[in-house]
Amino acid sequence: MLSVAEPLSPYHRLARTPASRWWRTVLGTGFIVVGGGALGIGGYLAVTAAAAIAGRPDDAQGLPSFGPRADLALEFLTVAALLPAVLLAARWIQNRPAGTLSSVTGRLRMRWLVTCLAVAGAAIGIFLAAGMFVDAATGGSGGPGGDLAGWGSLVASTLVLLVVVPPQAAAEEYLTRGWLLQGLGAWCRRPWLPIAVQALVFAALHGWGTPWGFADLTAFGLIAGWLTVRTGGLEAAIALHLANNLLGTLLSAAFGDLGMDQTAADMSWQYVVIDLPVLLGYAAVIGWLARRRGVTTLTAPLPAAEAARTPPGTPEAIMVGGSALSG
Repeated sequence: MLSVAEPLSPYHRLARTPASRWWRTVLGTGFIVVGGGALGIGGYLAVTAAAAIAGRPDDAQGLPSFGPRADLALEFLTVAALLPAVLLAARWIQNRPAGTLSSVTGRLRMRWLVTCLAVAGAAIGIFLAAGMFVDAATGGSGGPGGDLAGWGSLVASTLVLLVVVPPQAAAEEYLTRGWLLQGLGAWCRRPWLPIAVQALVFAALHGWGTPWGFADLTAFGLIAGWLTVRTGGLEAAIALHLANNLLGTLLSAAFGDLGMDQTAADMSWQYVVIDLPVLLGYAAVIGWLARRRGVTTLTAPLPAAEAARTPPGTPEAIMVGGSALSG
């Protein structure tokens, strides 16, 4: 039987259940690294082997490839392979419903996610346009160079990106703002330390490019972590991450640049000075919308009948298995 957190628990405390033990989080983290890594690397090797059997030409790394578009999809799906490992670690090792990684309601709240996506799309659009303008005005390239790729190529790239970017963005959020934040939050009553630690891990996982890039990734992690706790779920963070990755790669694809040579870790100062106000603006708008719409930020209280016969602080006050979060 799966365990769940106490009624009226905030998001960062959802891993604190009757079954929670420090070693479960450590073991689960190892499972995610090994299991997710094996799945991602295994898929990468399988596709590379298939390209070799098909007699495909080598890519820039000297490996058989089905082409730049397939290589891009494979890069994203290798990261997306972490998602099932995270969900299984919560259910199998922490002995709690995997849905508690999504939100305090035990599921991903799709209507709220769509709302956040609309706001995130506008925010990232402003960031990209303003960033390219400032970059060009200060002597930079002003964005992707070269000629437009053409409608046929752009449509094909868009279809691929619409398939592979959402699971990749979600995997990073479930790992950092979900697993790590809740794993540490089980032992921290306040959310600030878990938010700070997961933000630094998030930035480090993207590699070391420029100090500006690392600072921007850390700020992204801090704001996404705060929004996750503030709204009681991953929807706002997933929306921001998805919009950022999708619109950024679509812009590159429009100019025929499907490589992954540069990431957010390589960001220049011109983009960072634009990104920080945009991130803060997104957080302010989402916080306002969450208050206005009454977005749930705590787990459900005990039913009235059960609360009447259950003294506060007793083990029965922790709902196990039969709650709405147990599915």
